[in-house]
Amino acid sequence: EIMLQQTQVATVIGYFQRFVDAIPDLPALANAELDAVLTLWSGLGYYSRARNLHRAARICLAEHDGELPTNIESLQALPGIGRSTAGAILAQAHGQRFAILDGNVKRLLCRFHGVEGWPGLAAVQKQLWSLAERHLPESQLVDYTQAQMDLGATICRRSHANCGACPLASDCIACREDRVSLLPTRKPAKALPARETMMLLIEDDQGRLLLERRAPTGVWAGLWSLPEAQHQTDAERWVARHCVNARSLPAPERFSHVFSHFRLNIEPRRWAIGAAKSAIADDDSHRWIEPGALDTVGLPQPVRRLIRSLIPDSGPPGAIMRA
Repeated sequence: EIMLQQTQVATVIGYFQRFVDAIPDLPALANAELDAVLTLWSGLGYYSRARNLHRAARICLAEHDGELPTNIESLQALPGIGRSTAGAILAQAHGQRFAILDGNVKRLLCRFHGVEGWPGLAAVQKQLWSLAERHLPESQLVDYTQAQMDLGATICRRSHANCGACPLASDCIACREDRVSLLPTRKPAKALPARETMMLLIEDDQGRLLLERRAPTGVWAGLWSLPEAQHQTDAERWVARHCVNARSLPAPERFSHVFSHFRLNIEPRRWAIGAAKSAIADDDSHRWIEPGALDTVGLPQPVRRLIRSLIPDSGPPGAIMRA
């Protein structure tokens, strides 16, 4: 359920299987290092979900005898578990009578009842929760909960809704009034602000790249990434301060990565160095890594793609294409 927040089922399946193969139960998750959890999550995005999941597991181990709570209040008190996720867990795992309101169910209810207004607005959310609870059956909660999500995901889709195959079409206001494409009401358009950064690709004489751990809060919190600078002058000063015999190399082209609330414009800069000064060593803040070992650390997806763009299609494993 946590992985499915903000992410489609098709994307989640592979990540989920790898995750449970490595960390099969709640005590194992609680006892795992956060680095291991973030590595398994790497590429799935919204990394606060992984950090919250790890924190929640440790709380369960300390306060709930290593079990996930089965009452709504205790479940919602855990980090990263809101009202809909808690309802989905209790309905599907325990058959308890709780509503859910994920994206698929919001879309289904907006169309079926002709609900106007962006679902992110508090007043619309309140209306949708009331409708979701009104429709709850007295029994078969497991089937009902899954059916809602499946209907929204496969029939009442965001685009190209298959109303001809929908069992609710005859009573659906949006279908009857030909407003399926208009509901739910879209979020008011707003230009994304842009941020700029330079990512520094520092390669040593063994073909390894330097990684730097992100701060524990903010974007990509706690993940490994590349050193960053705001301007070319800052980048050159960073290299001069930390590296010996640095030689500038051609770098990949500038690219952008879009978050939910801003666009990050990334300008790669690249150096080959003879050695690193003693201030940089393998520790909790910096790490040298062979490009072929990227899957062993938690990296943001755009950083992983950037590094992989340097690896040739042929040649020894882990080698970087030198200019």
